This record gives sequence, structure tokens and C-alpha cells, in this order.
Amino acid sequence: MEFVSEKENIDIEKLRRKIAQGKIVIPKNKNRNTLPTGIGEGLHTKINANIGSSTEKEDIEIELEKLDVLVKYGADAVMDLSTGPKLQEIREKIISKTNIPIGTVPIYEAGAITLKENKNIVDMDEDTIFKTIIKQAKEGIDFITVHCGINKDNIKAVKDSKRLMGIVSRGGALTAAWIMHNDKENPLFSEFDYLLEICHEHDVTLSLGDGLRPGCINDATDIAQIRELTTLGQLVKKSRENNVQVMVEGPGHVPIKQVKANMQIQKTICDYAPFYVLGPLVTDVAPGYDHITSAIGGSIAGASGADFLCYVTPAEHLAIPTVEQVKQGVIASKIAAEVSDIAKEIPDTLKREYDMAIAREKFDWDKQFELAIDGETARQIYENAEASEKEMCSMCGDFCAIKMVKDNTKQ
Repeated sequence: MEFVSEKENIDIEKLRRKIAQGKIVIPKNKNRNTLPTGIGEGLHTKINANIGSSTEKEDIEIELEKLDVLVKYGADAVMDLSTGPKLQEIREKIISKTNIPIGTVPIYEAGAITLKENKNIVDMDEDTIFKTIIKQAKEGIDFITVHCGINKDNIKAVKDSKRLMGIVSRGGALTAAWIMHNDKENPLFSEFDYLLEICHEHDVTLSLGDGLRPGCINDATDIAQIRELTTLGQLVKKSRENNVQVMVEGPGHVPIKQVKANMQIQKTICDYAPFYVLGPLVTDVAPGYDHITSAIGGSIAGASGADFLCYVTPAEHLAIPTVEQVKQGVIASKIAAEVSDIAKEIPDTLKREYDMAIAREKFDWDKQFELAIDGETARQIYENAEASEKEMCSMCGDFCAIKMVKDNTKQ
């Protein structure tokens, strides 16, 4: 708390009170020396970057290169979403290589274990799920996404809805398929108390997954999404009663006019638990540019109360992202976080914006590159253009507005 208080320039007693209320979390497993990072009300908007292998593509060195890039460009946390055969090795190397908070979706590994046993993934043993969570908690994972809001009643709401895309969350779909195949309740919902015991023992923060998030604009803010959110609100209360830190995940694909309302609904239903949103993506027709669509949605979401933005890369919906696409996703999300923090009037952010204005007025290019979210790219663009004078850039040249006024003021 002292570290976060100093880093965020927030009074420590105010911080402590908000943590006690559940409005701020600091994901930090007791088994790992994690950099304390505060997420929640009154703090800077944080961003998370996802990496990890799949059953189609697995290269440990590339995933570690992505880790280096996302840390370099300012991601506050990383989630390892690996599902490939070497997922254990990848996670161990990520843990050993970085001190930023690490999150996972344990049911991915539980599913991989089940497949390795030559069983269908929907025949997964309930114990495998909890054993996997315990193992990852002991390894030092700081926060876990668990789809506890997927239960029999909420699956029925999806069946009764007019959704075009049904369930698009991987973990949510896996959980729903398991429930329907076995005709049993979701063990992460029915045995939620046991999950809380595990998390409390190792100080793992729960990230309650939005398994029924909308996968397209048409499905946004429907009954199934809100039903699940209501269930998550009840689980937030239970988590707090058992001294487990908890945040809630949110949509997904949301039309721009509904983004603010979605944030307000979540904050109301979940009693101001930190809100962790994927995007949101505000259009479905920009594959290859979804880092931009998510930055638009993320800016509005953050300005409207979201606390934690999950980046989206240009490869979203298309492929595992490359190293360069991870960089683009992080930068787009950092821009959204900056926009959000201007709206939230975070003092450090307003000071940075003020300093940039002064640097531009003074033609202090080095200071501009220092303050820029991606100073390397900014410097490269400026220097490659080779302006005839140091003060001006090649865009306006002698027609530079600032230069003309300065020159004439001098005369």
C-alpha cells in the first residue's frame, strides 16, 4: 500500500479505505515478488496485455520477446493465455522474467491436461480445475480469470435470447459446454467458497470473467449479459466477505452510445468493484485495425469509470499477434488510458499534458519525445523528415503558426 500510495500520489489512508471497501485491488500473490500495482477508483487507468501460445502456434522465444515489448511500452500487467503443449514452460519463464502482475485463465490448463489424458475436454474432472488453480497460485500467479457467472440459469438465458453469436468467450464456452454435457452445475459457481479459500491462502485476486460478453454489436447489453453481471455482483459481495480481492471483467463488443451505460451498470450492480474491460470494440467491421476500435471504446469506458483496459491488437479475430502487433496493441491501449485519465483529472496526467504543450511551444523536441507515449517512433518520424530548421517540422515549414507569431512578436 505504501508503494502504491507513493507511485499514485494518493494519501495512504484514503488508499487503505478504498481497498477495504473493495474499490481498489493490488494483485500481488504472497508467493511472488510482484511489483505492487493498484487498480481501481481514483488511480491511473491501467492496461493489460495478453500473450501466450495456442495449439496451432507455439514459440516460447517469441512469446518472451512479446513480454519484453509489452513491458517496454508500458503495460501494467500481462496475462498468459497459453493453450499449447508447452504452456507450463511458457508460464514459468514469464514468471521468472518479469515482476509486473501476471494473470491466467486456469481452465485453459485444466482443459489441456484433460486432452493429454486422451479425454474429451468436456469430460474434464472437477478436481482438475481446482488442482490447477492451486498449482498456479503456488507458482505465484497474481490474478486469475474464472467464469463463475456461467451457471445453468444463465446458460438458459443465452438459449432464450436472440443472440447472433452465442458465447464467444473461450473460457465461458468451455464452461457452458461442460455444464450442458454433464448436466451439472459449474463447480466454480457451486464450490465458490472453496475457490475463495484457495485465493485467500495465496492472496490471489479474482477476476470474475464475463463469459457471456457480447461477441458482436448486435448482441450488446442483452439479457444474458446483464443476468451474468448480476450473478457476478453477488459473487463480489461474497469475495469481500471472505477477504479476497476481486475485480470484474466486462464487454466486449459494444456500440459507442452504450459504453458509458455499461460502465455505470457494472459499477452499480458490482458495488464499485474495479472494472476490467476488453476494449470495448465499438464496431465489428475493422479486422486488422481492432487496436483502433478498442482504443476508441476504451477511452470512453475509462472516462466513464473503467479501471483496467485489456489491450486488443491488430490481429484480434484473425491470428496470434506478432511482436510488432503486440507493440501496436499496447500503445493504442496506453493512448486510451491517457485519454481516460485526462477525463478523470488525474493530476500527474494533466501535468504531463501541460508539459507537452510547453515543450511544443518552445520547440523542445527532446522533451516532446521524452513525454510521448512512443517517443522512439515520434523521433524517427521527425528526424527522417529532415526539416530545414531545427525549430520547425516539415509539415508547415515557414508557415508554422507558432514560429510566425514568435517571429513577429520579436520584431
